[in-house]
Amino acid sequence: MSHTQNPIAPGAIAPLAPAEVSLTQVSKSFGRGTDRVDVLNQINLVAAPGEILAILGPSGCGKSTLLRLVAGLEVPTSGTVLLNDSPVVGVDARCSVVFQEPRLLPWRSVSGNVRLGVRNSQSTNEIQSWLDLVGLGDFSGYLPKQISGGMAQRTALARALIGHPGVLLLDEPFAALDALTRMQMQDLMVKVTAQIGTTVLLVTHDVDEALYLADRIVVLGERGQGIVTTINVDSPRPRDRSDSTFIPLRRELLALFGVHV
Repeated sequence: MSHTQNPIAPGAIAPLAPAEVSLTQVSKSFGRGTDRVDVLNQINLVAAPGEILAILGPSGCGKSTLLRLVAGLEVPTSGTVLLNDSPVVGVDARCSVVFQEPRLLPWRSVSGNVRLGVRNSQSTNEIQSWLDLVGLGDFSGYLPKQISGGMAQRTALARALIGHPGVLLLDEPFAALDALTRMQMQDLMVKVTAQIGTTVLLVTHDVDEALYLADRIVVLGERGQGIVTTINVDSPRPRDRSDSTFIPLRRELLALFGVHV
């Protein structure tokens, strides 16, 4: 999973320490009795340190719930969630989350929003370096209303990573962006993860996005069914979006959702 991109200045950003994510027999239900809804059922999953793992599945199948369990925002009904063999108990500082909406504070500047993710004095000194890395070095003093949606999402990404998380959880972070900006953000993700290093769990509805970014793709079935299949994506990075080796994988994934091409 090593790639060659424009390097960051040595020492500008401390490397992140990617964590292993392990879910064992994890199930999650909401409600009780006749109101009970089984969302996830006996999930067994391991994401290796530094791996980019994409999670695909139909709406309501529990993709976002799975991320929330890893982050400690939800508690499993049964089973265990571990980061580096240590259980997740409560909101886990080893994880950072980027949502579909940037969720920036409108009264704070770009750098002020990134500062919200700072967890130690070392990362305070990295604010400008992170802005440079995500292409916002000249916009540190701008307010969210003064920047585009793509720039706002870049700000959210820098805010998540400046806390040096072992795991980066991405909940459809590019879904609201236009097609060109979305591709630019995907390229940025490849660049950042190559240079800095972190384990990434990416929830997406986009098969092509999963194929372009992920080392493995986990497909969840309908609500309560659990994992249907796992597909390895062995193409080296940087990847070509038109790579013919994606064609059979794309067909296989689309067929799982009832789309035949």
